[in-house]
Amino acid sequence: MGIVAVGSMAFDSIETPFGKVAKVLGGSANYFSLSASYFTKVHCVSVVGQDYPADHLKLLQDRGINTAGIKMESGRTFHWSGAYSYDMNEAKTLATELNVFEAFSPELPSEYKDTEYVFLGNISPDLQLKVLDQVKNPRFVAIDTMNFWISGAKDTLIKAISRCDALIINEGEIRQLTQQHNLIAAAQLIHQWGPQTVVVKRGEYGAVLFHNGKVFSIPGLPLAEVKDPTGAGDTFAGGFMGFIASKGSDKINESLLRQAVVFGNVMASFTVQDFGFANLLHLTPGEIEARFHKFVDLTTFSATAFSRS
Repeated sequence: MGIVAVGSMAFDSIETPFGKVAKVLGGSANYFSLSASYFTKVHCVSVVGQDYPADHLKLLQDRGINTAGIKMESGRTFHWSGAYSYDMNEAKTLATELNVFEAFSPELPSEYKDTEYVFLGNISPDLQLKVLDQVKNPRFVAIDTMNFWISGAKDTLIKAISRCDALIINEGEIRQLTQQHNLIAAAQLIHQWGPQTVVVKRGEYGAVLFHNGKVFSIPGLPLAEVKDPTGAGDTFAGGFMGFIASKGSDKINESLLRQAVVFGNVMASFTVQDFGFANLLHLTPGEIEARFHKFVDLTTFSATAFSRS
């Protein structure tokens, strides 16, 4: 089993109302891989510069993450700077230094190409297509994107989406992509393009799953402390895909997908409680299971027949 995960590895400089950090480790491939590693084997594909700490690559390896697909190139690592207001559902980008990521061209090691599950992180749609051309017979492929690619490479993005089983996207982006304000109408259009599974991330408000004409919605977990939402979407994707891959089911059914959405929310809820991915480094299976049951308690109620007095 296992997952091929393609995305960025970066330094993030972040400011929120609850603190400020400079050049902490981040990037979609890091958040996704660490999250998914609690469920299954992860084969990471990314690029870093010569300034990237070797001990972090070892940290990934210690979590069982295969780093053979991570290239180290001459130059500096991708650096993103952003700030959040008290409404932490959207970041304001202050600076983006692509550095070695600008010339990133993913090449999968031969040992990766038979992997049955694939996650295409937020990179150019051309590169997402390049990865799809390298994997042999994947069982389930999920794709992520962002407003930059929707605005500048929409036709290519739709082509990449059409070759995937699932689209994982946030609320604003799916509206921008489909030009549909209503989420049900937006998901129906995505289904016509190919993916029969659409997951809409809604930040602190949880997530919505659209699959085969059915809708499943789960709230975010109420938390007493939220410090930094950076990487929460990629952490969600890691929990979602990690759970699916861990089951190895021949058929990705609605029941499995619903549980995967909950585990995505579980993993994201840990991430937002500290800066960077610090909370993803030392979780235990018991902590993950306990938080899963908090979601069960949050969404369970007794059904009583309605009667009009």
